[in-house]
Amino acid sequence: MKTLILLVLCSLAVVCVISDADPDPQPAGDDPAQDGMFVERDEASTVVRQKRAAGQLSLVQLESLREVCEANLGCEHMMDTAGIIAAYTAYYGPIPY
Repeated sequence: MKTLILLVLCSLAVVCVISDADPDPQPAGDDPAQDGMFVERDEASTVVRQKRAAGQLSLVQLESLREVCEANLGCEHMMDTAGIIAAYTAYYGPIPY
């Protein structure tokens, strides 16, 4: 019985070592740490535009956010102290428009 357990443990160790080995190593010039570090220009402008849009809300949009936030007492209190945009994003996430 001990031999069987030892055999199973050894086979599991071999499988783990083999699965950790990289079958397709990257060339020395490619740095995997740089993958995803840069984004395309149009993607970056979309992100920047979304962040800038929070300061350009109309009065109707702000009133809509205020109505949503008033339904939650914690959000309403934060709205009075920190502002509607900070309260809405803290409780409900990014502003949808």
